[in-house]
Amino acid sequence: MFELSHFNIEALLPFIAVGFAAQLVDGALGMAFGVISNTLLVAVMGVPPALASQRVHIVECFTTAVSGISHLLHGNVDKRLFFRLLVPGLIGGLLGAYVVTSIEAAVVKPFVLIYLSAIGIYILFRGLFYPPKLKDARFIAPLGLFGGFLDAAGGGGWGPVVTSNLLIQGADPRKVVGTVNTVEFFLTLSVSAAFIWHLGVVDVAGATLGLLIGGLLAAPIGAWAAKHFNPKVMLVLVGVVLTATSLYGVYRAWG
Repeated sequence: MFELSHFNIEALLPFIAVGFAAQLVDGALGMAFGVISNTLLVAVMGVPPALASQRVHIVECFTTAVSGISHLLHGNVDKRLFFRLLVPGLIGGLLGAYVVTSIEAAVVKPFVLIYLSAIGIYILFRGLFYPPKLKDARFIAPLGLFGGFLDAAGGGGWGPVVTSNLLIQGADPRKVVGTVNTVEFFLTLSVSAAFIWHLGVVDVAGATLGLLIGGLLAAPIGAWAAKHFNPKVMLVLVGVVLTATSLYGVYRAWG
């Protein structure tokens, strides 16, 4: 039976801080909560990858809901882009949840991270030296399918894959971040249900609760920040975050 008397609030504070920082970045730039949180659970706490991915997605059910509502209220959501990403993302997520609970997907992940590192450097370069020219993205459905699959199979990846590639295609950074974050709620909900089906229910406690508290506190702030960043600043920040997190993932895999 769950009892609050068993909790050490001080022990939760570092995880609340990580959840807050991760969701602040995710809400403002459309990526990083899953990557940062999953890295913490696997590398620091020694949680098995499938279980870590399950817990992160359960936390994200709540953080992405608050973030999505906040982005909607700030006018950051493109409805047409939303529906074009939603169905392929859900299909990819369910496939990824099956794969990560059935076979080892870690072999492919470092190569994806190398690709994302290159994308991050390109976005950073473009943000620094070329003013962004906004246009409608065309390559959407396959991107949603792959992003959803990688997110479930790798414990994070929806934001880095989908946000970065939409930005490369010239889509409005504010609309991209808001829409990708909102679709992520539905993706996370379906992936969490699939994980629970395969692995059973895990108690939300300890690090998971800390990540949840911090993420919920930061979600509205991230949506507000996305509305007020100009496209050039957002491109630079996305490039920095994507490159740093992807290169760190490669180091962890091969270092």
